[in-house]
Amino acid sequence: MVERLAYAFLFTIFLILVPLIGVGILNLQKVFSIFVPYLAFLIFLFGLVYRVLSWATSPQPFKIPLVAGQQRSLKWIKSSYIESPYTKTGVFLRMLLEIIFFRSLLREEKVETHPKKWLLFTSKKALWLGSIIFHYSLLVIALRHLKLFFEPVPSFVSLLHRADSLFEIFLPTVYITDILALLALLFLFFRRILVRQVMYVSYATDYFALLLIISVILSGALVRYFFRVDLFDVKRFTLGLVSFRPYVPEVVGSAFYVHLFLVSFLFAYFPFSKLIHAGGIFLSPTRNLENTSREKRYINPWNYPVKVRSYEEWEDEFREMMREAGIPVEKEEKES
Repeated sequence: MVERLAYAFLFTIFLILVPLIGVGILNLQKVFSIFVPYLAFLIFLFGLVYRVLSWATSPQPFKIPLVAGQQRSLKWIKSSYIESPYTKTGVFLRMLLEIIFFRSLLREEKVETHPKKWLLFTSKKALWLGSIIFHYSLLVIALRHLKLFFEPVPSFVSLLHRADSLFEIFLPTVYITDILALLALLFLFFRRILVRQVMYVSYATDYFALLLIISVILSGALVRYFFRVDLFDVKRFTLGLVSFRPYVPEVVGSAFYVHLFLVSFLFAYFPFSKLIHAGGIFLSPTRNLENTSREKRYINPWNYPVKVRSYEEWEDEFREMMREAGIPVEKEEKES
């Protein structure tokens, strides 16, 4: 575990040093403000398309929805419309609850063995709470940053900005989602270290993904609260990126380039990491299929045509041998 964690830490530190050296010593502002963001976006776009196409074209020989309710069968047996959906509407509602409320994670339980050989089922609501706080906080942070890419700023972004800062009652402005996201990330990170079962199945990439997002949030907080930058210059830079008229910001320091580089690397890394589960859930056959295995026979669309022969044809070929061996013949039984 220490070795995997050390690799993740060292690579995160390496990523932080790259823009510090590149901007602070080598004066490569144009590279880190123009080339790196565009390259990261292209890698993100092509990587996402590649992953989606690879999922969409993967063989699906069986219908394998994971369900937690009674399947539809006989009329007098009550089935679960959402937990074991048998219509497209039921699948949609199930997916909606999964995406918005992380329903399967909410119902997850931990099983332990008691010294008296009892099975103890305990809830894992803390993991669900930490995950949902992190994801929704990250969503709000991403939406808040839209103010840098639009002019004029959309009204919902301005309202979200004011609500997240508790209507700017603190000076400088303190965003609640920054604090919540950081606390949730620290909880998820230390859970991987302190919980033995989770630590055992954690790879260096699992630690690195958490450390990378923590670094993005911390670098953004440093830029906002300690290494202050000219927001008008930053907005001119972001508007130049989206309008394909790049502009190299002037009134910013190395801390801004660290934050920009980490965000760019996160974008490029996203399609090739476990973070892609955010999009993969929509193409998961365990979630997006109806549970109608008793009602309809599922035919594997990747099956190639196979020449078969019926039992009647087989019996026609071996009938005489079957009679000599005393084996009953169906055709004679039907005729008699």
